[in-house]
Amino acid sequence: MPVLRFIKKNIVFFIAATAALVTCFFVPPDARYGDYFDWKTLACLFITLAVVCALRNIKFFTILARRLVVAAGNLRSLFLLLLTITFIGSMLIANDMALITFLPLGYFALNATKNQKYMAYLFILQNIAANLGGMLTPFGNPQNLYLYSYFHIPTGEFCLIMLPPFLLAIAMLAVACLFVEREKLVIVDHFSEKLKAGKTALYLALFAFSLLIVFRVVPFWWGLVLIPAVLLIIDRKALLMVDYSLLGTFFFFFIFAGNLARIDGVNELISAVLQKEPLLISAASCQIISNVPSAILLSRFTADYHSLLLGVNIGGAGTLIASLASLITFSEYRVLYPGHSKSYFWKFTYINAIFLGVLLIAARFFFI
Repeated sequence: MPVLRFIKKNIVFFIAATAALVTCFFVPPDARYGDYFDWKTLACLFITLAVVCALRNIKFFTILARRLVVAAGNLRSLFLLLLTITFIGSMLIANDMALITFLPLGYFALNATKNQKYMAYLFILQNIAANLGGMLTPFGNPQNLYLYSYFHIPTGEFCLIMLPPFLLAIAMLAVACLFVEREKLVIVDHFSEKLKAGKTALYLALFAFSLLIVFRVVPFWWGLVLIPAVLLIIDRKALLMVDYSLLGTFFFFFIFAGNLARIDGVNELISAVLQKEPLLISAASCQIISNVPSAILLSRFTADYHSLLLGVNIGGAGTLIASLASLITFSEYRVLYPGHSKSYFWKFTYINAIFLGVLLIAARFFFI
């Protein structure tokens, strides 16, 4: 049924809406509800996603990345190249968009060279690269954008907090590539499309403008006026392609978290638990309700944004629901390589558990 497929595709959104509705029975809507929302975060997320969609519509990321993939000399180099593209891409266009853009490239490359046996391994490592690559910048992951805005974290401090796990993640991904053979590759590219100079320049300028808003150089309402106005004229489809379910998830979890903070018993319990182990609790929370909801919820109960920031980013590795991006990868894998979902799930869980464990231990004893 179409309704069930829609719910399944947007399961986190419906969980957020249900959770918000349930808490409304305990805290009936009143004037204080307006204080729950971080409008700047929602605005920044919307305009950034809109510009990225516009860039995707002119195949900006695909064309550049495809040229690089063709240049790979061997299978291990291909892995390193694809992981680097995904890693850097997540820093610039957010982890979910990086995966939607670059996962098909891995599928194309492995199919073209008859190396399908590495498909699951590549997808899993690309997923980890997207989740962990985006943690360095405030706009790399949705939860980063929220915490950066909510706690008013200075940009320099934000990057310094996330730099150690970021570098460790790079090292671990490089080691993971050593398990791939140096088999020589020959990839023939018949992709002849070229970038349109005018639109490319315009969209890159809009992207730079959106970054100025994220970094608090320009008021966010300027972007809400200018960017949609330009896209309405040049590329209306980009505005329709924005992940509104993600924005809705934020909206409902703001209500959920705000209401929980006003329930005395819940407030005291979560605050007490977080005071003991904010890093571990936030990472564990991600494994159950995903990292974006965890960031929104737990931010109401602790001022230790250092540990919370580390926890909800590192916690993106782990279970299949620890990050929305992981669900995107799983969905893409099932569509592109059907019949192998079960084996993918177990490989995903095993590899992610290693990354999660190493990063958590390092963060617990060296990064805080």
